Amino acid sequence: MSGPAGASAPPPLTGAALWITATALALGTFMQVLDGTIANVALPTVAGNLGVSTDSGTWVITSFACANGVTVPLTGWLMGRFGVVRTFTVSVLAFTVASFLCGIAWSLPSLIGFRILQGAVSGPMIPGSQALLIAIFPADKRSTALAMWSMTTLVAPVLGPVLGGYISDNYHWGWIFLINVPVGIIAGIITWRSLASRETPTRKLPIDTVGLILLAFWVFSLQTMLDLGKDRDWFHNNLIVVLTIFAIVGFVAWIIWELTDKTPAVDLTLFKRRNFGFGVLALCLGYAVFFANNLLLPLWLQQYMGYNATWAGIVAAPSGAVAVLATPFVSKLKLDPRLMASAAFLAFAGSFFMRSHYTPDASFWVLTAPLFLQGFAMSMFFVQLITISFDGLPADKVPSASGISNFARITGGSFAASLITTYWDRREALHQSRLTEGATSFSPIYRQALDQLQAFGQPPLQAAASVYHQVVNQAYLLSSLELFWLSGWLCVVMIPAIWLCRKPAPSDHVVAAD
Repeated sequence: MSGPAGASAPPPLTGAALWITATALALGTFMQVLDGTIANVALPTVAGNLGVSTDSGTWVITSFACANGVTVPLTGWLMGRFGVVRTFTVSVLAFTVASFLCGIAWSLPSLIGFRILQGAVSGPMIPGSQALLIAIFPADKRSTALAMWSMTTLVAPVLGPVLGGYISDNYHWGWIFLINVPVGIIAGIITWRSLASRETPTRKLPIDTVGLILLAFWVFSLQTMLDLGKDRDWFHNNLIVVLTIFAIVGFVAWIIWELTDKTPAVDLTLFKRRNFGFGVLALCLGYAVFFANNLLLPLWLQQYMGYNATWAGIVAAPSGAVAVLATPFVSKLKLDPRLMASAAFLAFAGSFFMRSHYTPDASFWVLTAPLFLQGFAMSMFFVQLITISFDGLPADKVPSASGISNFARITGGSFAASLITTYWDRREALHQSRLTEGATSFSPIYRQALDQLQAFGQPPLQAAASVYHQVVNQAYLLSSLELFWLSGWLCVVMIPAIWLCRKPAPSDHVVAAD
């Protein structure tokens, strides 16, 4: 999103006012990114407390991402109509209220509803904080502003899993949302008091109401179909068939409307540009694989490897920590962005291939090692692909392009989260059936396992249950390894899309990288 600077822009802030305001703006970004990861490790705890399965609990994550993705294209219109400062402040305060409601949710439907609200109102937070940070810093220190902004987007994924795990292990899970309340109030008040007098010009702008309704309709139809399908035998269920038809018809109608409307909510003509089309494709698919695996790993660790939420979060923490440390060095490299993006995909692939060799007795450090490589990939992935995607775009197209790329990335991640949990369960069922084919009362191995357990004092039924428990654990391990292996190859296959783009020229555009 372009900063609100211009010929009549007010002078930059200085001294303590600058740093206090910058911190408040960074907190806005921090909260939004944090809430995209903090619930991942807490998911089994939330699901158990609310009396639902973990599969149903994934709605807590996908509903937030889906709603956020749908409202991102509105950001440019809101800022032009109401001003950047007002839009950002209202978004932060509304996000704070929604966080409070999530924290006091009394059932899964209420939590999902409040998470949808939370995701919907958070659309302007990331581009708004970035635009205002650029505006309040002097021109010669804008690299500092961008570095500060980038660090908050990388630190939040580090703290999210650790903080979410610690809270769910030691306090009520609602505090993973309630901790946003004091932070949001402070960020909103400071931002308004410091920047209200520096509001950007506003103007009456048309809004593509039909386009936004169609967008929400097909996205939520598709997401609901993906989330419900695994529990309703997919296309053998009438509701799933109807939702699929809604998603297809809604998508086609949305495409036609956006290509023919004079003021579309999403400017799809941008995809005529080769770099934008293939760059956004690589960004969307790469992030989808990354997001899905970030959800799968803590679920597997907690449910079948004996890790509590805190330690599952600590296993994931190196990813963000390495990204924070590596980003300042990577940003100084003057290499072809296509080469660096390719290196990011190869590093992601290496991380997933390393995970595909996990064993049932894998140590903490063996589980953590691939996350260091993933962190290195993160330090190159976002910025390089956005640099490629935005190459040659006119300045007036940058806000719209930013909205589209973020929409594609966020919705791709939410769809991938639903798909990976579906196939995780399906492949587990297949492996379990194969593992139990020979586990009859006449099987020597099965009899030997039962005899050993009974020798340690377990009754026959308890011994049989222990054997079955181990079979389930092994089946989920095999399913996880397959998905890690497939994710690695998907990252390798995506690399050619990067090289279908032209080499980007140097650009002064500033865009939201996360």
